[in-house]
This record gives sequence, structure tokens and C-alpha cells, in this order.
Amino acid sequence: MKFNYDYKEPKVVAEIGCNHKGEMSIAKELIDLAKQSGAKYVKFQKRNNKELLTQEQYDAPHPVPKNSYGDTYGEHREFLEFDVAQHRELKEYCDSLGVVYSTSVWDASSAKEMISFNPEFLKVPSACNNNFEMLKVLRDEFKGQVQLSIGMTTREEVEEIVSFFEETAQAKTRLLIYSCTSGYPVPFEDVSLLEINWLYENYGDRINEIGFSGHHLGISIDVAAYTLGARWIERHFTKDITWKGTDHAASLQADGMRRLVRDLGAVHKALTFKNSEILPIEQVQRDKLKSRK
Repeated sequence: MKFNYDYKEPKVVAEIGCNHKGEMSIAKELIDLAKQSGAKYVKFQKRNNKELLTQEQYDAPHPVPKNSYGDTYGEHREFLEFDVAQHRELKEYCDSLGVVYSTSVWDASSAKEMISFNPEFLKVPSACNNNFEMLKVLRDEFKGQVQLSIGMTTREEVEEIVSFFEETAQAKTRLLIYSCTSGYPVPFEDVSLLEINWLYENYGDRINEIGFSGHHLGISIDVAAYTLGARWIERHFTKDITWKGTDHAASLQADGMRRLVRDLGAVHKALTFKNSEILPIEQVQRDKLKSRK
């Protein structure tokens, strides 16, 4: 495999998702914390729960009752859902801070609603990447980048997604694919970082960009993902990992995000070749320490 030496500056997405607990004040505080940590992108979630869920799913109890914000799964999801006006408010708040707003969309209606804001990019979660009605909306009606995770997705399904965007010659210009394992949190042995190599081998010249969406603990894995070629690094982000909810345990808090951005920046600077056989910093040591024969 020809190694990818094109080490562009890493782009870090703080995925707030629904970690705001349904409160606008917490959502804005998380945007503030993400910015202070050095992340230039934040991402939320947008769902039309009546469209996304069957009535049976909507009325069923939450599978993990201690994480639920309602008596049923539908009530839980509605409690955490921001409406269109609230998402517009969040985008305007991000704009005022110089942070890039985005959101994952889970259904066709949500995709159409969020397209109206003209965000820089919209995200397709792993759970919805086989919703071709929604993908068609994003492909044919949206002008920004379409980012898409491939957790719990077969290689045949990945090919189908890429081919779908290639039908209108938009995969190469607009489609970003994240290597991802769907779990909260994911043990290290299931992260499967070499999937990034597989993406480059099979799609490096067919799609726009390749990234890594991590649900693991710590930040060392993300640095390795960047070294392998992931140009976007997406991590769940929260104020407090002990808060009620599925995503908090697999999220970074402010200091973790700060250290991730710092370490990725350091690695970005380090991933070069020497521009001379003996660097100036080495010449001083060579003159002092290296024996002359």
C-alpha cells in the first residue's frame, strides 16, 4: 500500500449530540467549552421521532431505564430533541463564536429542515446510513459536505453508499467516510483502526475525505488514527461523564478535548521528513558530541 503522507491539519469535531440533556443553556455551555478546548467544530443531533420510530418502538420503555428522560423511549427522545428554531439559535450562537455548527440527521424530514440553514456539513450516523431516502435528500438538495459513519455496516453496504453518490458524480467532491465501531464505550480490541487503511485502499481516490469517529476511552487511539490517515477526528463531548445518558461514558470532558487537540497538533507538526540531512538543531550537537575520524 502506498502510504498517505498528505498530513493536513487535523479537524476535530466535538460531538455534543444529545449530551445537553434537553437544555439550551447546557448546549451553549458545551459549545463554549468545546471552543475553549480548541475544537473548531461542534455537532448536535436532529431527529423526527414520529418518522424515525414505529409506534411500537415509540411506546416501548427505554432499554436502559436509568438513562431514560421519559416513561417511554419516544418520550425520552422527545425530551432531548431540539426543534428547528432551537437548532437555528445554536447555529447563530456558533457563528458568533467562530465555531462551525453541524448536526447529525436521522431521517429525511430532519435532513430537509437542517439543509435550510446551509451548514458547512451534515452528518449521517451509522444507524441511518442505509436510509437512502435521506441520503437522496443530502445528495440532491444539499450543497455542503456529507459526512457518514460506517459503524455496524458491511463492506457491501459501504460500496452501495459510495456508488449511490457516484451516480451523480458527488462522492469524490462531497462524501466523507468515518471509520467507526458502534459501541459505548468501545474496547480497544474492537476499535479496528486498520479499517482506515482499507478505506484508503478501496476509496481513497473515490471519496472526498476519510475520518475517524471514536467511541473509546482516552485519546491515544485518535492520535494513531490521524497518523494512519484520518483527517477528521470526531469524539463525543460532555461536561460530566457521570450524567444520565448513553453517550456520556464514551465522551471526552473539556480537559480531555483540550489534550486531544494539543496532541494532534503536536503530531501534525512532527509528521514531516527532515529538510536536510543534518538539521540546525542537530549540527550544534554534532559539533560537540560526534567524533571526527
